[in-house]
Amino acid sequence: MRRIIFLIAIATAISLNCNNASAQRWAIGLDMADMLNLGTISIEGAAATGQHLTINAEASVNPWTFKEGDTDQFQNRKQTYSLGVRYWPWNVYSGWWISGAAQYREYNYGGITDNESEEGDMGGLAIGGGYSLMLGDHINLDFGLGLWTGYKKYVTYACPQCGKVVDSGEKWFLLPNNLKLGLVWIF
Repeated sequence: MRRIIFLIAIATAISLNCNNASAQRWAIGLDMADMLNLGTISIEGAAATGQHLTINAEASVNPWTFKEGDTDQFQNRKQTYSLGVRYWPWNVYSGWWISGAAQYREYNYGGITDNESEEGDMGGLAIGGGYSLMLGDHINLDFGLGLWTGYKKYVTYACPQCGKVVDSGEKWFLLPNNLKLGLVWIF
């Protein structure tokens, strides 16, 4: 967690000290595709540090448990934080982009496809790419997809509410990341 706070502080310092960016330096976005993932709320902020580079910070949270207490309980609870950069070949906030980021997630999911549930922590690096479609002077529609790899510590339970441990450990992972359909406001 200290590393993420340190990275956010560095990114903020860099973005505040760069004066060669265009007039539209800042952006805030909401990822609507994440909302389809059982109501995950995701917000992203970006700061342009030049004509081709932005620093991005993203946070998403899903606090919901469905049918709590029933035998059919399911959830995809998580909180995810990421800090990264995007390279824009043409200009920031328009056209194609590629990205890299450091990402951390605390999660608890289960009961969705079977009775088991898993909780733990994940951390690693993500890469991605996408396209930002300009809808107007201050609003864009972002499309994107990426991959996330890293290390996770986890505990697996027999069911979401029983607490009987089935498995635990640490292992490497490779997952799809940020299926993005975002609405972005630029100012």
